[in-house]
Amino acid sequence: MQKILIIQTAFIGDVVLATALIEKLHAFSQAFEIDFLLRKGNESLLVGHPYIHEVLVWDKKKNKQRNLFGVLKKIRRNQYDKVINVQRFFATGFLTAFSGARETIGFDKNPLSFLFSKKISHPVGGETALHETQRNDRLIQDFTNTTLYKPRLYPSTLDYQVTGPLCTGKFITISPASVWFTKQFPSSQWVSFIQKIPVGWIIYLLGGPGDESLCEEVRAQVARTEVKVLAGSLSFLQSAALMSRAAMNYVNDSAPMHFASAMNAPVTAVYCSTIPAFGFGPLSDIRHIVEVEEKLYCRPCGLHGYKACPQGHFRCAKDIRDPQLLKTLPG
Repeated sequence: MQKILIIQTAFIGDVVLATALIEKLHAFSQAFEIDFLLRKGNESLLVGHPYIHEVLVWDKKKNKQRNLFGVLKKIRRNQYDKVINVQRFFATGFLTAFSGARETIGFDKNPLSFLFSKKISHPVGGETALHETQRNDRLIQDFTNTTLYKPRLYPSTLDYQVTGPLCTGKFITISPASVWFTKQFPSSQWVSFIQKIPVGWIIYLLGGPGDESLCEEVRAQVARTEVKVLAGSLSFLQSAALMSRAAMNYVNDSAPMHFASAMNAPVTAVYCSTIPAFGFGPLSDIRHIVEVEEKLYCRPCGLHGYKACPQGHFRCAKDIRDPQLLKTLPG
């Protein structure tokens, strides 16, 4: 039995994308015992995951440095054969380099990659743009194979039972929020789109507890009783279960898009300041990209997002038209 630890302590969507490695490792060899390290708050994503032996949690918000050393102690005690770090930051580089593992693997962009047993390039963009799952997969190809796996989440039977009563009639989901302002399609434009959706569709507004006020703001501006706010009332896996049964899921370039990928759920991803070529696009069999049709001089303005449009006009979002979204609504 080889003990393997995957490290991904970034955002929700990053954890979801890293689950592709779990799928591949499990499929390649039953002799791998797979553990996963993530940040506190994201652990419910992997509840009941059939291929994970143990989920390790790092609390980054309270006593961050002290907890980091506590996690390192746990990692060293577990005596891993391989530690695979899919992040490019100092703290996880520290955990990797001093893990005591027989082999440590990570990206060359990590500031401590010179201490790893093996470092892999992490190209972004370019003519041969790779998806993040492809970049991550390169970390394990030398001891597995070149077959690429998709990310996957595993909602429980209870998760499907909880969301089952919501799955009556025709419905779509909309996840209007994003951590970054310039990745978030404006609420006024979500409202405009919803108002043009034909009668007969149920529309669920999804998100975490912090997104509830935005969803309520959207619902309040739409004079339709079939618009329901579910933000804050469903767990990650319950949201994923509901999305898997929707006729279409409308999302920003954010975590819900990766939920859709992990459930192979139909998805329409709205890109504002970022572009799919960065490597974080949807992977579902039924997927659509909606973005501004005019080539803007300022887009993309960064790999991630900003708290405000650097140019002040936010045309990458405001110039997207309702018909572009309506086109992807199933007939």
